[in-house]
Amino acid sequence: MNVDKAKKRILKRVQRGFNGYPQISVEYFGKTADMATEVAITFLSEENGEPQIQRFTSDKDVREDEAIQSVLLKIIERAGANTVLENRVISIC
Repeated sequence: MNVDKAKKRILKRVQRGFNGYPQISVEYFGKTADMATEVAITFLSEENGEPQIQRFTSDKDVREDEAIQSVLLKIIERAGANTVLENRVISIC
């Protein structure tokens, strides 16, 4: 899938806002604020539930990695997430 198409589909899910659980959160990490080299996707099945976290890393920017963005979208779709949250600011690690 095209990286732009995957990013648009994820953004569309984010823009729906909070619709209950299950919930998925996407957060980006990097050594600088300009390049995200890691992404963490967190799944919550219910409020106060145990979070399930999966991380993906890359040598290049994960926000522009077609394979990683496609995988994130597939995880969101297959989890049946009612709510998708995305932190667009890169957390420095």
